[in-house]
Amino acid sequence: MKTKVVLITGGSSGIGKAIGLYLKEKGYIVYGTTRNTSKYTSFSDFPLLEMDVRNIETIKLCIATLLEKESKIDVLVNNAGIGITGPMEETPHEEVLNAFATNFNGPLNVMNQVLPIMRKQKDGLIINITSIAGYMGLPYRGIYSASKGALEIVTESYRMETKSFGVKLTTLAPGDFATNIAQGRYHTPVYDDSPYKGMYKSTLDAIDADVDKGGNPIEVGKKIAKIIETKNPKPHYQVGSFIQKFSLTLKSLLPGLWFEKMLENHSS
Repeated sequence: MKTKVVLITGGSSGIGKAIGLYLKEKGYIVYGTTRNTSKYTSFSDFPLLEMDVRNIETIKLCIATLLEKESKIDVLVNNAGIGITGPMEETPHEEVLNAFATNFNGPLNVMNQVLPIMRKQKDGLIINITSIAGYMGLPYRGIYSASKGALEIVTESYRMETKSFGVKLTTLAPGDFATNIAQGRYHTPVYDDSPYKGMYKSTLDAIDADVDKGGNPIEVGKKIAKIIETKNPKPHYQVGSFIQKFSLTLKSLLPGLWFEKMLENHSS
């Protein structure tokens, strides 16, 4: 069996880098992407190609470069994304659009450039990295939840539309992992005169604490490897702590008001 070629968007740090390192260790040919390769001149874990998922021309150039080197793309891991927090009422609309441009439109842009290649190969796997937060509207993280939830849903459509071409699609929703995501997250300012000031500030503190206490992102890499090795992947997967994954079960079992109260208590 020929070694599979894997392309990971947002592969220079955090979860993307952890996925790449683990897959490389397992014997896969791994390429990552980053918006600016000049910032990673000393990066040597695996090759990095330049790509901005919001820019179609950079996507085309990246994929052309990869095909020139390897002649195929077996697996696409759509991992590039950004965090965003803030009260729904106070989050600037331009930041809402930017979050969706990266977290939702971005993966679609990359998939739409890779699909013709996989269709020609009559084989391929696309794994969209979403979030357990995408299964529920979290207070002060509504835009992030919405962008990831939208990617969960649209993947189901892509999956059914491309199945007859030999292309498989799935999502992997991580919980909290110890990464540098907080550094690149957009925070709506905590305004002194905001009616949300107290609750929003306590939520930000809780989010930062959860990131610091998060699990080892190598677990995401292990889950990705298992999905790649699965003959018929399921539509959706999750990876994270027991309570994070169990929250999805609770949402399906508990009355809506009870589950809402549970989320409010956890966020405060």
